[in-house]
Amino acid sequence: MRSDADLLRLAREDPEAFREFYERYALWVRSWFRRQTGSEAAALDLTAETFAQAWHALRRFKDLADGSGAPWLFGIARNLLRQYHKHNRIETAARARLGLATSFSEDGFDRVDEADRAQSLRGVLSDAVGALPGEQRAALELRVVEQLPYEEVAGRLGCSQNAARLRVSRALRALSVSVRGAES
Repeated sequence: MRSDADLLRLAREDPEAFREFYERYALWVRSWFRRQTGSEAAALDLTAETFAQAWHALRRFKDLADGSGAPWLFGIARNLLRQYHKHNRIETAARARLGLATSFSEDGFDRVDEADRAQSLRGVLSDAVGALPGEQRAALELRVVEQLPYEEVAGRLGCSQNAARLRVSRALRALSVSVRGAES
């Protein structure tokens, strides 16, 4: 397996070498950005920008980490994250001064769409939950609504954890079938 340093040197002439470097680190970089920003959309944008900047900075890469390109790449990522947070602080402060609502991310739009869809299916879901056998309805309520761990669900229902999991699974499957039927 070629080292990161080898790939980055080769990438100056061979884009396939950069692709291999990208595939080695893209998931790690995206996951890191997701944890740092709390936004999948921002993580994807920042990941793309990190690799774009790395591509343009290939000639400046120096192997200072025994063949690993990770410190160099994450240095680029840290700088972009700093810019991202600075931009968000400035934007938030400006909106506050103007009395405008805070920014609304794509994630926010997705949540609104999900809420609209859930509201339109409320009657169908209510009927479907009411039609569940009592033990499935109780398991579903404890696990999904009250968000109890399976161990506690099983204790309250007087059954094994496997039985509790099975009841919740069957209830969710039945609800899924009902919702798909309503959307058709």
